[in-house]
Amino acid sequence: MAGHSKWANIQHRKSAVDQKRARRWTKILREVTVSARLGGGDPAVNPRLRSAIQEARVDNVPNDTIDRAVKKGTGELEGASYDEIVYEGYGPGGVAIILEAMTDNRNRTVAELRHLFSRHDGSLGETNSVAWLFERRGYFEIERDAMSEEELMELALEVGVEDIETAGASYELYSAYEDYAAVREELERREVPMVVKQLAMVPSSTVEVEGGAAKTTLRLLEALEDHDDVQHVWANLTVDEEALAAAE
Repeated sequence: MAGHSKWANIQHRKSAVDQKRARRWTKILREVTVSARLGGGDPAVNPRLRSAIQEARVDNVPNDTIDRAVKKGTGELEGASYDEIVYEGYGPGGVAIILEAMTDNRNRTVAELRHLFSRHDGSLGETNSVAWLFERRGYFEIERDAMSEEELMELALEVGVEDIETAGASYELYSAYEDYAAVREELERREVPMVVKQLAMVPSSTVEVEGGAAKTTLRLLEALEDHDDVQHVWANLTVDEEALAAAE
């Protein structure tokens, strides 16, 4: 999709500028704690925890801070108890949005999220109103100048990637959800320079937004990402480069 950006690309471009480290660390450590609570404190047998710890280390979170977050999850240290909740909604132009949140107060969180949607011409939807449009998959972004298409195809076959797309200056690789950890570890072992590596909610179709609608939609998505209880925001929009530049 030359000249256009999907939400995953937009997130990466804006995160380094827009998201403060303290807020980012809080969300990463919350994921570490919940992962440890649900699957145990040993990353060797808890792939979700292993992935969360890897993300924390990439973001330079100190090891002792990570260890405390794990112990809060296993009950060795006291800490807040968070519930995982998925919210669904719509943005301007019918863009489908999924939010993955962790909260210790469901009523507060849903009220605040409903306000954010309303303020930016969107609406909070019912359960399963847009979830059918998304599939959880491994997502990896590699800059095109890192390797040729032929090298990429060979690499994808060897590491177990399911699909490849070309998006502007990047390659986008997709794996099955259950293969994500293995594919990521193999790409890291081969020292493949990845711009993004994450478990993502990948849309089966996208909606292009333009002009004022694009600007409003991006502001809504950024406001949702900035909410303290929201861990991840996924959307099925694409924006052309001109509209994206105008919104930045």
